[in-house]
Amino acid sequence: MSSAADNAKHVPVMLRRTLEVLAPALAAPGAVVVDATLGLGGHSEALLREFPEARLVAVDRDPVALRLAGERLAPFGERATLVHAVYDEIPEVLAGLGIERIQGALFDLGVSSMQLDEADRGFAYAQDAPLDMRMDQTVGISAAEVLNTYSHGELARILKFYGEERFAGKIASVIVREREKEPFSRSARLVDLVRNAIPAATRRTGGNPAKRTFQALRIEVNGELSVLERAIPGALDALAVGGRMVVLSYHSLEDRLVKGFLSAGAASTAPPGLPIVPEEHQPRLKLLTRGAELPTEEELAENRRAKPVRMRAVERIRERAGH
Repeated sequence: MSSAADNAKHVPVMLRRTLEVLAPALAAPGAVVVDATLGLGGHSEALLREFPEARLVAVDRDPVALRLAGERLAPFGERATLVHAVYDEIPEVLAGLGIERIQGALFDLGVSSMQLDEADRGFAYAQDAPLDMRMDQTVGISAAEVLNTYSHGELARILKFYGEERFAGKIASVIVREREKEPFSRSARLVDLVRNAIPAATRRTGGNPAKRTFQALRIEVNGELSVLERAIPGALDALAVGGRMVVLSYHSLEDRLVKGFLSAGAASTAPPGLPIVPEEHQPRLKLLTRGAELPTEEELAENRRAKPVRMRAVERIRERAGH
């Protein structure tokens, strides 16, 4: 089991760059920053240290993460407010705290290092564990329930769209056939079945062939993309003018969704060809990254989990019309 003492070994992804991008918005006294994905609190701790005048509101759906991060952030006292919530609930969390506007927001998407390292959570395909994959184990259905109850068509759809798996139909057929013999309960059996369902030539490249299936199940179990679709607009609406938001994505589906929202906010909504663009049609956001920024070679050398990350950041430059 993780403890606050060994949290330090988890290196927050793209930490220096995140602090650098958020700095202009968080230097002023009373600035509020939201960590939408608290995890073990590595980013949050750095934000509180780096910006001593700032207040932190951090949310996580995982009660275990909240407890461990709470121990880590205890020295900061009332500057840190931790809330058990999913990140699409940020507008409600802020309203409950009487906060109308925030100066910074950070989304570090995907699975936390703690969830990957806790064998009994079932997130990691490298070790045998119960097929759970819920970020909050008090609600929702587990990965085992998905595997044992979804139709062939539903399984193929989530593997294809959430896992970007070329052999989705074939893997779904194997799952449906094998669950008749015995319901799924542990990850090692699923890893073996996926490996055997994929052609040998494909297995030789691209890492563990079960990776895409596990990603698809995790996204389905936690409703990750639908939550993200609600969460990004909610957080952007809460940003004050001059406020900044950083999003760290770990796979193309997340990154594409984030890019869509940020690009739309940074574009004019006026019909083309107008000599003067009315204020209500002018961009609300300014892009702070050119495309998606990738981790540096130095970062990759010290933190292998940073490899897939893509960073996008924006600044709020005007209110919505009517605000």
